[in-house]
Amino acid sequence: MRKGIRQLQAEKTKQRIFETALELFRKKGFDQVTVDEIVRKSKSSKGAFYGHFDSKYGIFLEKFKEIDTFYETFVKTIADEDSLKEKILKLFQGQMHYLEHELGKDLMRSVYTNGLIESEEHFFANTERSLYKILFQFINRAVERGELVQDADPERIAMYITRCMRGNLYDWIAFGKDFQLQKESEQFIAIFMDGISIQFGKDGENSSL
Repeated sequence: MRKGIRQLQAEKTKQRIFETALELFRKKGFDQVTVDEIVRKSKSSKGAFYGHFDSKYGIFLEKFKEIDTFYETFVKTIADEDSLKEKILKLFQGQMHYLEHELGKDLMRSVYTNGLIESEEHFFANTERSLYKILFQFINRAVERGELVQDADPERIAMYITRCMRGNLYDWIAFGKDFQLQKESEQFIAIFMDGISIQFGKDGENSSL
């Protein structure tokens, strides 16, 4: 019983630190927030902080695990019989809606203007993430169905697609309120997937994804 209480208290402390840190990042920017401030504002201790997170980057990484959980759930709404282009378009729509309305621009700005991209974890380039596994699945299925040539490289194509995702998010942050994330993303990825069809489609320019 006592062990259960301790575990519950530890989980509450972790959540309090986590939420406090994210709120500080949103208000002040990642670089302007220290671990000491997070500890003070969350009414915890440095021991508690480092017991749950390796560093400030660990807060971001914890938050981004939620995105992979979203992908794992959302992909179940995409039909296997959909073409590769349709699958990627739907994934983009769901992804951009989630990032815009669940994470928000302030948090994404902190991610893009600070060290998460340059951190040792290389989160965005980690091909073990759920996003990459889903893309590999889509691409391999397209090869099986003859939508793409047999020697199409799933890792290369997936990297191109995720680069499109990051580029659209960067522009959303850079161009301000006039940039409509959903609309711009859908138009961009539709054009891009037509290019993939030409480059890797079984029948070249006559291929339709």
